[in-house]
Formats: sequence, structure tokens, C-alpha cells
Amino acid sequence: MSDEPTEPSQPRQRPVNWHPGLREYERPGIDDKPDPDEILTERDKAAIGRLGMHMTQKRAGTSSVKNPTTQATKMNGSAAVGGSGLSTLASVDTAVPDEASAFMDMRDPMVSADGHRPTKPELIRLGIGFTVSAIACAIPWVALSSIILPRVLEIIDPTSKVAMVGLINALGSVVALLANIIFGTFSDLTRSRFGKRTPWIVIGGLITGGAIGLIALANNTAMIVFLWCVAQAGYNMMLAPYVATMSDRVPDKVRGTISGFYGAGIAVGQTLGSFVGALLLARGNAGIFSAWMMGMAIFALCGIFVVVVWPREANNRNEARKKISAQMVVESFRPPRHAPDFYYALVGRTLMMGGYWMINTYQLYIAQDYVYAGDPHATTKAAQLIATMAVITLVVSLIAAVTAGPITDKLGMRKIPVALASCLFAVGALMPLLFRSPAGMYLFAAIAGLGYGVYDAIDQALNVAVLPNPKEAGKDLGILNLANTLSTVIGSLLTSVVVLIVKNATHTQQAPVQAYTVVFIVAIVIVLLAAWLITRIKHVK
Repeated sequence: MSDEPTEPSQPRQRPVNWHPGLREYERPGIDDKPDPDEILTERDKAAIGRLGMHMTQKRAGTSSVKNPTTQATKMNGSAAVGGSGLSTLASVDTAVPDEASAFMDMRDPMVSADGHRPTKPELIRLGIGFTVSAIACAIPWVALSSIILPRVLEIIDPTSKVAMVGLINALGSVVALLANIIFGTFSDLTRSRFGKRTPWIVIGGLITGGAIGLIALANNTAMIVFLWCVAQAGYNMMLAPYVATMSDRVPDKVRGTISGFYGAGIAVGQTLGSFVGALLLARGNAGIFSAWMMGMAIFALCGIFVVVVWPREANNRNEARKKISAQMVVESFRPPRHAPDFYYALVGRTLMMGGYWMINTYQLYIAQDYVYAGDPHATTKAAQLIATMAVITLVVSLIAAVTAGPITDKLGMRKIPVALASCLFAVGALMPLLFRSPAGMYLFAAIAGLGYGVYDAIDQALNVAVLPNPKEAGKDLGILNLANTLSTVIGSLLTSVVVLIVKNATHTQQAPVQAYTVVFIVAIVIVLLAAWLITRIKHVK
């Protein structure tokens, strides 16, 4: 073996301080360090770069359409438009595989995605803003959509009231879906001295309030449908950037807490909305007019209120601009391939929520024309019945939300509890069939409310568990979120079609009792079908 040193494959790079004739000297900690550009990956470089001082040229934020945290919050908080909002209260680990999370790199979990480290007073202001605005928006929306609007349509045309409720809910849901996507994207692209979310929140609230106020003056169905769609567009113009603020400005470490307060605000606001709607309905035409005026004032002021309570959004005019393309829009709707569990969850949720909306959208008509059929005071009694049912539903749903999470976490199950919750809702829907009385509706509120509370608490965790690709979690959760819109359309149209068929079969102008009997049967069938589809999921317990 030769004692001569072997020549390296490549010539050794001279230190920067090397001079001919002098012995080479390596500066400790300087010349012996590896070149970061050669050993670090692009992801490592990006993580280190985020630790540096921010320059005036700001990095563009992640699109809310693709942000998993935003999509998860939308699914939980979509109950502000209609639902329970209790999933955000559940103690279920629904952590979303968000690659932009601070826990995936070296960022501080108390620093929000916009690079700001909020102080304790700022976090309190964010929590108050989300909670109070959730309550304030849920009260008029539930009161108007579930009680006042159906009553107005009934006054205008009693014979076609069911069909008109189905039409207005279907059109409103489609408008809400499109507006949410469009204005969410526009807010991502906005650059202004007031930030990218604030202008849309304020303008959306003003548009919603204006449309609600004009409905009070409308005297025909076509105008009401048009103005309600405008209100839906304005509300989602406000809601999309509002929800995106949760991922923009709330740090990872406290996001679950603030999201929980937001969900609690929705749940409380919905119960109060049923109470307020029932009280105003009992006052006749004066109460109905007051309801629209209340909605106009609250929505117009809510957007202004929340941006005043929140810490002021930073000027983002120097933030890097992100171009939008048709490919971006198409990618947002591209469903995953070879993911049967994902589609079982999607269709199962759509059918379950479809059965839910078949009953809840028409609860005023069910109470009037089914429970109190033939009673001259049916409207007043129906309002009181709905208010009582709301309290029962809230209590049992809260119990389900706070207990279902720990139990399913301990058991390590998601699929079976969701399927059983769907079956429990079906049992509740059976009660009004067996007992066509207020008692039957109270049993429905208790049993179905318990089932829906468990379902709402755990289904979000199941949705996250079936995601096929963590890198596309935001997009896939957005597709799952379509179930909220599709179920509203399906539920409204199914009830309308069933009532129309039974009316034609019985040759009556008003919806007969048998029509709502069939509605309950159809709702039970599709909810049980949803439970069966959930059991088909293979890779989640």
C-alpha cells in the first residue's frame, strides 16, 4: 500500500484569505463551515428565512381556498348560516395536516401566519370579536330564515309556500357557495392600507343589511327571492374573509380556544334566534316588519363592529401579489383519485345533512300543517313549539358535544360513532310519525338533537382522517365542505317534491298531513343510507 496521499477527485477550494507562499489557514467557525446553499433544501431555506426580519416587500399569504385551517373552520362554522355550530365545541382531536403550520418548522406557535406576535390584550380582542359577532349574526339569520321568511311566503301565496321555500333555499345555497369562493379569492388578492380582509367584511355586512331591509318592503315572491340571494351574496362576502382571519391572525397555540368560543357563539345565537323569531312572529305583521329591521341593523353594523373590536389589520400594500388563473380555480375543484373512503364520507355527509334539512327547513310548516293541522291558532302555537324545541336541542347537543369527544378519543373510533349518530337521528325522526303531537316533536328534538350533536362533534375528525393527501388538505376539505351546500339544496328540493306529489295525488291546494308523513319517511331512509355509507369506510375505525 503506497504511503503517498491520494489525490482528491476535485481540487480543494482555497480559503478566501489564501495568498501564494503562505501556509493555508482555516478560520475556525468560518472556513470550515459547509455552504448552506449546498446542504439545505428549499424547505429548510424557507423555514430559516421566516425567522429573519421582515422586509418591506411582504410575502404573499396562502390562499384561503387552499388553506386547510380555513377550510376546517368553514366546515365547523358554516352553521352560522344553518346548523348547530357545536363541532367546534367538541373535545375531539381534529388537527388538520397543515404544512404551513408553525409546528411543522421552526416558527413560534404564538406567532400568527401574518408574521405578527399578538399580545394578550390583542388575543382577547380577537376572541371577543369572533364570539360576539357569531352570536349577533346567528340571531337574525336563524330568526329570519327558519321562521319569518317561511311565514312571509305563506302570507303571499299559501298554496305554493313549500315550493317557494325549497326554491329560495336552493338558489340561496348556490349563490352562497359561489360567493364564498369568489370573494374568498378576491380577499386573498386584495392589497390596501386597511389590509386584505377588512374592506370585504365591512362592505359585505352593509350589502347584507341593505338587502334584508329591502325585503321588508317587497310584496311579491320574485323580489323576495332576488333580494334573499343578494343577502346571501353579501353575507358570504363578509363570511369568507371573516373565517380566513382565523388562520391569518390567530396563532396556532390559541386557535382551538378561539375557534371553540366562535362555535359556542353560533350555538347560543341560533337558540336565541329561534326565541326571537317566535316572539316576533307572535306579534303578527308588526313583529315581522320589526324582524327585518332588526336584521338590517345588525348585519349592517356587524362588519363594522368586528373590525373595530379586532386589532387593526396591517397595511398590506407591499405584500407580494399573487396572480389568479383559470388553472388555480380548476385545481380547487379537482377531486382526489383512488380515494373511496373520501367519497364515502362526502356522500354520507351530504345525505345525512340532506335528511336534516328536509325537516329543519320546514319546521314551521310541519308544526302548523302537521302537528296543529286544523287548529285556528296554529301559527302562534307553532312558534312556541319551535322555541321550546330549540332549547331542548341546544341542551342535548351541548351534552353530546362535550362528552362525545373524550369518549371517542378514548376508544380511538370515528367511523362507528358517526354511523350510530346518524341512526340515532333517524330514531328521532321516527317519533313524530308515531306521535303526531307536540310530545312527538319534543322527542324528535331530544333524540335527533342528541344524535346530531354527536354527529356534528365527530364528523369533522372523520373528514380529516379520510383525507388522501396531506399536501392537498385544504383543497380536499373544501370539496367536503360542498356537502353543506349540496345537502341544503337536496333537502329543500326533496321536501318540496314530496309535498307536491302528495298534493297532486290527493287533489288538495294545501299540503295535507300525509305529505309530511312521507317527508319524515324519506328523511329517515336517506339518513340510514348515510349511516351505511359511513360504515363502508375501511381505513378508519
